[in-house]
Amino acid sequence: MTETVQTILWGYLVLINLVTFAFYGIDKYKAKKGKWRIPEKTLLGLAVIGGSVGALCGMNYFHHKTKKLKFSVGVPAILAVHLAVCFAVQFCHIL
Repeated sequence: MTETVQTILWGYLVLINLVTFAFYGIDKYKAKKGKWRIPEKTLLGLAVIGGSVGALCGMNYFHHKTKKLKFSVGVPAILAVHLAVCFAVQFCHIL
């Protein structure tokens, strides 16, 4: 993988994780205020497309969605898959 591709990938991962973390905070705020909420499929979808670290950090920091099984099990599982893919790409020279 070229340095340019790696730079773009790291930039994407930083951005998607910051956005995901913010969405978890916004949803928690809206939950407290009784306002329109961000759909769960959106929160999980952000984790799937690379924001798993931001989702896990947001869940823990904002104490949000931590009792829902699909989040408490699903987000760490998504993170495990992301880590496995990163490991494979880095050490098995898949890309």
